[in-house]
Amino acid sequence: MFKESTLHITKIDPYRWKIEKEGSMRVEGIVYADEKIIEEIKRDLSLQQVANVATLPGIVKASLAMPDIHEGYGFPIGGVAAFDETGVVSPGGVGYDINCGVRVLRSNLRKEGVQDVMRELVNALFRNIPTGVGSHRKDLRLSFDEETALMKEGARWAVRRGYGYAGDLEHIEEGGCLPGADPNEVSERAMERGRSQVGTLGSGNHFVEVDVISEVYDEKVAKALGFEVGGIAVQIHTGSRGFGYQICDDFIDVMLRAVKKYGIELPDRQLCCAPLDSEEARRYLAAMACGANFAFANRQMITHWVRESFSHVLKRPPEELGLELVYDVCHNIAKFETHMVEGKLTKLCVHRKGATRALPPGHPQTPKAYKDIGQPVLIPGDMGRCSYILVGTEAASQETWASSCHGAGRVMSRTQAMKKAKGKNIVKELEAQGIIVRASGWDTIAEEIPEAYKDVTEVVDVVHNAGIARKVVQLKPLGVIKG
Repeated sequence: MFKESTLHITKIDPYRWKIEKEGSMRVEGIVYADEKIIEEIKRDLSLQQVANVATLPGIVKASLAMPDIHEGYGFPIGGVAAFDETGVVSPGGVGYDINCGVRVLRSNLRKEGVQDVMRELVNALFRNIPTGVGSHRKDLRLSFDEETALMKEGARWAVRRGYGYAGDLEHIEEGGCLPGADPNEVSERAMERGRSQVGTLGSGNHFVEVDVISEVYDEKVAKALGFEVGGIAVQIHTGSRGFGYQICDDFIDVMLRAVKKYGIELPDRQLCCAPLDSEEARRYLAAMACGANFAFANRQMITHWVRESFSHVLKRPPEELGLELVYDVCHNIAKFETHMVEGKLTKLCVHRKGATRALPPGHPQTPKAYKDIGQPVLIPGDMGRCSYILVGTEAASQETWASSCHGAGRVMSRTQAMKKAKGKNIVKELEAQGIIVRASGWDTIAEEIPEAYKDVTEVVDVVHNAGIARKVVQLKPLGVIKG
């Protein structure tokens, strides 16, 4: 592994930094950050990890890092890397929480219409959506055949079962179903873990949040997305739960053997991988797609219970409330996409780990409703500050394989955050700011204190000023349930 002190890092411009190609690096590293954020990044091993990723076979152009980058397993969280047909796929480039992602719902509601019932609304969401470590639904345990269908169909399975509307699928990355899923590549242990966890929020940084649109930066695009100042939106952030974790864990072992089998030299064993044309890669991608589809279905089902919760508290049907899905994006995924490489359209395997796809206006995969404005880019912050919605740009398509940041990015470990939170009544502190929070336990809230994260505004300003996504609206939390 490279040591940060030996890396030659140069400033390209106020928002881009280069890790010079050296040693076994096949390409350079490019980090999106300003002066303040680059200093924060240097506190952990993430820059080393950017350099390590640059050594992998078949990597194209550069090993990329977004401003929310922090240390992860093998790849940094906030890392993006694309591989051509001579390259590899690495579970560390996707992460344990396969297709952890976020979706945003708009509404016809205004802040003044929900403020007086916010506590009741948060309590209803907390009752209807299981949260916490090992959370499961007592009223829903899938049969083997149902779980198999879910793995193949993703959000389509959920909609077919009555969880949401067919129109929701048009506003989900990949239509809510990643192709190539093969349940035969998923272990019995993963299936057992997933059987009772679908439709649950889980733990850690996962949440459902009721927000108010606090600022609008682009009136035309905001209107196209259905947002205006004072309007109410809902964010849902979760992934594939223990199901995806087990798939990743199973294939780490497979890839460690594959590295030896194919003679791949690595600076860090956590980068274990297999050639894209190998049986091991085929099997992993097929299993990973099952994990991604589980996550799509999970967020779709939670959307259904969000709509039910609002309807129950406000005593109005969901359709009247206008709780429509704006978009759903993946944060942890590897997908085959076509991008321009040296003037030629080329099929690449793009790894985004803690990064968001950011397609420009007019791109063939940009949803029909957003062809004129670009794909929505959803960037949640911490529970005490704010979040942002942006849109993709042509610059992102040219520079970052159409990728942007995915959130604020941690600056404290969970242990450090709990020490910082000791003796504080975080729930009351947030309530004093007008934010109602419920969680499965004090530890969850302590681990997720706002101070544990970078300021998402600073992160978003970097990608906006670098031109790889464009700010549209800011959202501020009113009510939050945590995992």
